Amino acid sequence: MAEIHDDMATEKAAHETELRTLDRPTIRAGASTPWGMAQISRQFADGIVLHSTASHGGFHLAENANAIVHALYRDDTEFYEEDCEWAKVVHAFPHLFTTYERRLADRTLRDYFPDAYERVTGAILNGGQSHMRDRQEFESVHRNDWVVIAALNSDQQPGFVECIATLGGIRGEVGERRFLVPRSDYSIGRHGFVIDPLKHQPYDGPSSFVTWAARQ
Repeated sequence: MAEIHDDMATEKAAHETELRTLDRPTIRAGASTPWGMAQISRQFADGIVLHSTASHGGFHLAENANAIVHALYRDDTEFYEEDCEWAKVVHAFPHLFTTYERRLADRTLRDYFPDAYERVTGAILNGGQSHMRDRQEFESVHRNDWVVIAALNSDQQPGFVECIATLGGIRGEVGERRFLVPRSDYSIGRHGFVIDPLKHQPYDGPSSFVTWAARQ
């Protein structure tokens, strides 16, 4: 753990040092964005501005700057929200960002835009390299399995977790089933918990979900 902590501290220090070399002045706020009126705006370069609003934020690129974004990443609205799409701006203008930011952007593009990432970079994403690609693989493998969509510790059956599951974990399906899973077994994976019909028994008794809803 010490090595991991030291690596993070070193990366943060390098990030802070690089930030001091980048010019990101605050400019006049009040611009209209898809997320509301900008309260804080920072200019990363000519035609590249990061807006923050009361609820969200993201980059706005002028037409000439947006033309530089790879066609597979480009958004014709010229806005790139701060959760995922900001990474597309980093890809187009890496010199405006720190090494740390570029690393996060690369991970974000792999996680949320795997098809475009592979076509843009020529890379082949394998297991663990893309959250969305792994999710797609999980859904394909388990499309005929019962996957938990909701779970509560059972009040009626101490030591068990009451689970609601659907085939493939698809929400909104009418064919929901309930199962009891021992607490010692219930460890949610990255993409969900799969019912083992040989170990986890179907359950149609009194539901803890009813008492839980009544407490809300």
